[in-house]
Formats: sequence, structure tokens, C-alpha cells
Amino acid sequence: MNKDNTIGGDFAVQVYNSLTGTKEALKTLLPGEVSIYVCGMTVYDYCHLGHARVLVVFDSVVRYLRSVGAKVHYVRNITDIDDKIINRANENGETCSALAERFIAAMHEDEKALNVLPPDMEPQATMFIDDIIALIERLEKAGYAYKSRSGDVLYRVRHFEGYGQLSGRSIDELLVGARVELNVDKEDPLDFVLWKKSKPGEPQWASPWGSGRPGWHIECSAMSMKCLGESFDIHAGGMDLKFPHHENEIAQSEASTGRKFVNYWMHNGYLQIDSEKMSKSEGNFYTIREILDSDANILRIGEVIRFMILSSHYRSPLNFSKQSIDNAKASLTRLYLVLSRSGDVAMRKESSCDSRYSVLFNTAMADDFNTPEAIAVLFSLVREINRLLDNNLVNDARELCSELKYLANVLGLLSQEPIMFLKGLSAETSNNETATVEWIERLIEERATARMAGDWAKADRIRGDLLEQGILLEDDGNGQTSWRLEEVYTGE
Repeated sequence: MNKDNTIGGDFAVQVYNSLTGTKEALKTLLPGEVSIYVCGMTVYDYCHLGHARVLVVFDSVVRYLRSVGAKVHYVRNITDIDDKIINRANENGETCSALAERFIAAMHEDEKALNVLPPDMEPQATMFIDDIIALIERLEKAGYAYKSRSGDVLYRVRHFEGYGQLSGRSIDELLVGARVELNVDKEDPLDFVLWKKSKPGEPQWASPWGSGRPGWHIECSAMSMKCLGESFDIHAGGMDLKFPHHENEIAQSEASTGRKFVNYWMHNGYLQIDSEKMSKSEGNFYTIREILDSDANILRIGEVIRFMILSSHYRSPLNFSKQSIDNAKASLTRLYLVLSRSGDVAMRKESSCDSRYSVLFNTAMADDFNTPEAIAVLFSLVREINRLLDNNLVNDARELCSELKYLANVLGLLSQEPIMFLKGLSAETSNNETATVEWIERLIEERATARMAGDWAKADRIRGDLLEQGILLEDDGNGQTSWRLEEVYTGE
């Protein structure tokens, strides 16, 4: 930790701040500590691949910050009351709370499959009703909120001088470009709801303005400030939340406190399916568990999804396709194969600061969490480990494998036993299976026997099967066959 509260020490972390449009050194409010709030899920359905990106991206951010010694206070909320939840619960004939609890449990299952660590706090909107009401009362007292004729409580956007600072547009520009809900009760078309008057049969809470429920934007302001304080370091979420959700959070929070709400805003890029925007109406919409169900080994395909997400910089558009999944699986196979080839290696407890690989890795991650460059470092390690093994320098290779496992763990990768990933085994059956290296060598022997018998079709088939797994066979002039890992990962 530097004296000016810059996080990262020798590798000072740079963050692209959506508020300023520039990369900035991460200087936190408290020395050695980082407070981060991520807008989480609205739990009316299973999480989709766009949610997977949010989960994985900011999990990797938190993991890296902790790896450089920062004490991270990570909050990711749950919206468990809104129109979508009410409508879906009515369709299903169940209560909103029952529906929300069911999909929260499903979300947690998806997180585990993606190796996403739980946040330090996971506030749910319905548990903060008193805080939400108190916040609206403060806004009303300060002249920023008013009760409409219909009974809703609205926020006066034009009263907040800094409105539009996050999106970089003036109020008049926002008014032209925004899809603003028509409401004759509004003083201004941009005014938004803080408290909704309840309708018959809807969940409701008592308030000074009558029975109702909170609007979506006010929930995050109340929960984030309650959990992290009136000002905190990082607020993050998907690019689609930048306007109006995050813009409205700034307006509500700063109008109520008179203080700067957040110092750094981070937004991950959009997800595309086969280069098209993901949309249910277009038939290219995938939930996380639909992809997980495509492989018998949930942890394996979960790690493949995670690798695919981290192979693209978090601010860039991410294209999901069968090819991207296949590429991620092939690349992960190569990482696990080098571990299998090296034998049982313990993960280093901490990074070796003088290792050139650690320097390259930390340089990449400190530059606005550049995971593609960090992953490229892992594959540089793989090449060096294979070279050492080819030259019988086993101890040196195993030492680098320990470094490889440590750095990959910072990204939430290589958390499984190699055999479980490579052969898709469950924990219950893995002890009864041969080791992966033995499996490769057995196939090489079968191929040698086929060649001696003149069964060239079988020999070629075995070579092709191994090549699909990233294993390249090389025959020398004396009839001996060796194997090595094919170069698969090309990076971005």
C-alpha cells in the first residue's frame, strides 16, 4: 500500500472510470481497503449468460485485489421485488417471496459451477424497506422528491445539478434519447419513481405516503450506502445499467447526503450470441444452466464458461458461440494437461515477486484487469514447463507448475484435479480411473500395435482423437513416439 492510498504497491492498479472516461490509479478512501458494490440480479428467472459475465468479471476483480493485499468489502445486491417478479409470481400462482427464494437458490448453484466466490454481503431489497423509506424522506425534505396525484413518489431530476454526469449528456439530450414512461402526474418526463403506490394483491409496505413498494433505483442507493457508507470506492455492473439506473443512483444518493457517492464506476461490455445481441424474441437467449447441462461434468463446463468470459477484456463486447466454447475448452485442456504431465503439484501459497511470469501477470491485471493478457502469461508458463519436461528438468518444471496454479487461481481457474477436468469424472469415480498420462500412453501403445499390424486407419484415428484433446504425437526415425501439448491458445 502506498502512502497516497493507491492499491497494488509495485503494481499500482489502474481502473477505467466510466465517470471520467479515463484510466485512473485506484486510490481508496481507507488505506489498504477497497469497498465495491455490484448491481446484482433481479430474481424472477434463471440467470442468463449476461449475468454470468457480471458474476465472473467482478469476482476476478475482487480476487485480484485481494491477491495484492487489499482488504476488499464486496457487496452484491439482490432485487427481490419489482414488476417482473410480481408478474411472474402471479403467472405461476405463487408468492413473490417463494419465487424469489427459488431463483436465489438457483443463482447460488450457478455461481458455484462458475467458481464464483460469494460476496461479503448480499443484501435483498425487501430487507431494507425502512432504510429506503428513510432515504426517500430525506430527499422529500430537501425538495428532491414529491408525491404525485396518483400516489407515487417521484424524484425531481432537474433539481439535481449534476444529472447526466455518468452518461456524459445534458438533461435535454437525455430527454430526447431516453425511453421515458409517459405519466401525466410527472412534473417533468425524466422524473422517476422512488415509491410506488400499491395495487390490489401486490406486496406492500406501510409508508408516510401510503402502502406501496420501493422503485428499483432507490433500492440500490439505500442498500449500498447502508452496507458501505455514504461514499465508497467502486460501483459496478453491466453497461446496460449506466443509464438510467446508475445515473439515478448518483442523483438520489448525492442529493440526500451532499457528498460524492462513488469514486470509480466500472461497467462490463455487452454479451452477443453469434455476433448478435442476445434476445428471447430472436431465439438466441441462453441461461447459464442451459449451457451447464450440455456437459455431464458441471464444474468442467462451468470453468469453460469462466475461461471464455475472461478471455475477453471486461469492457469489450463478448461474443458467445459454439466456437468460443470449443476454443475455451481446448485451451483449458492444455492447461490441465501440463499439470497432469507434471504430476501432483501443490499450489504456491503466494506469488513469487521476482518471477518474471508473476511480474507480467500482475502488470496485465493492474492495467484495468486485463485478463486476456494475464491468460497469455499462463500459456507462456505452459510452454516453458513443457520445455523443461522435454529436457528431463522435472523439479524446475514442477516449481513453475506451482506458480502456474497460483496465478490461475487468482483468475478462479485450475481449481479442479486435472483428471476430473480432462476425463469428466465425478469425485466419486475419479479414484477408480487411470491417470491421464497413463491413458495417453496406453493409446500410444495401441497405435504402435496397430501400425505394426498395418492397421493404418486405426493408427490415424488414435492420432486424430489425441489431437482433438490438444495432444500432438511425434514419431522419430527409430519407431519411437513421444507426445507434447499442441499450441492451442492464440489470445486476443
